[in-house]
Amino acid sequence: MLVIMHEILKSYTRLFPAIILSKGFTMSETPGRPMKFPYTLSAKITQFPFKFYIQNQWIWRYWMIGIAVSAPVFYKIHKLANSPENVSKWAEIRRKEAEAHHH
Repeated sequence: MLVIMHEILKSYTRLFPAIILSKGFTMSETPGRPMKFPYTLSAKITQFPFKFYIQNQWIWRYWMIGIAVSAPVFYKIHKLANSPENVSKWAEIRRKEAEAHHH
């Protein structure tokens, strides 16, 4: 997969010479040092210390635990609420309600 992507990049640089950067680097060979100040959103996301925050703040761990515990409960509620019996029951309730309002 990586070889294919490298070949695609090489073909793009041959087709569009403007992709070659001003210092002689192609897109796949850009320097690896981080920016002094990340101006773009992708640079800010890349340089954000996710590992530090996940290891040192309780909210991230409990958020993941909360999602893991509550997901099966919400899934079960969803399955019960959208069962064919329940859907037909609510359709009948709505039909009777509409009849009562429209004499």
